[in-house]
Amino acid sequence: MYLLTFSGNLFIILAIVTDSHLHTPMYFFLSNLSFVDICFTSTTIPKMLLNLQTQGKVITYAGCLSQMYFFLLFVGLDNFLLTVMAYDQFAAICHPLHYMVIMNPKFCASLLMVCWVLIVSLFYGTGFGVYLSSAASQNSRTMAIASVVYTVVTPMLNPFIYGLRSRDIKLALRKLLSRKTFFDKKILCFKIKM
Repeated sequence: MYLLTFSGNLFIILAIVTDSHLHTPMYFFLSNLSFVDICFTSTTIPKMLLNLQTQGKVITYAGCLSQMYFFLLFVGLDNFLLTVMAYDQFAAICHPLHYMVIMNPKFCASLLMVCWVLIVSLFYGTGFGVYLSSAASQNSRTMAIASVVYTVVTPMLNPFIYGLRSRDIKLALRKLLSRKTFFDKKILCFKIKM
């Protein structure tokens, strides 16, 4: 599931970066959402996989603090990016003639920067307090299942929900994969000739 999440989001980023038709505000925010989802899952899942492999349940205090900080940072950024994407869609639907004026590149970059600043300011202090307080008396198995669903399943589904439903993304991915296949064939032919 982690590899599917990582590769799905990475393919969306590569498709958007390589296809000039996708250099629009909507896809700019989608590529940032994919990047944040990669960071979000990479914050906790590798340690969880290591713990499952070694049957260990130990994490250092500093490791816990840094993991929680980045986890909260990327969760909050994910939420703010989804809000900005909703505003982008609102502008595209309700003001189609003014869309490119409203969502100009400078404004998009400003929205992205505001997302980062809000997340850092909101979660830097409050996030640690909530998660470092005394543990609630809840079933640990239920908490573990909820954590896995939240940290693995949701980011894994985001590429399918936001990216692969788009005809433009599908076309860009086909171009990207066919370009890779073309280069692989050329390299293979070159090696055979040698």
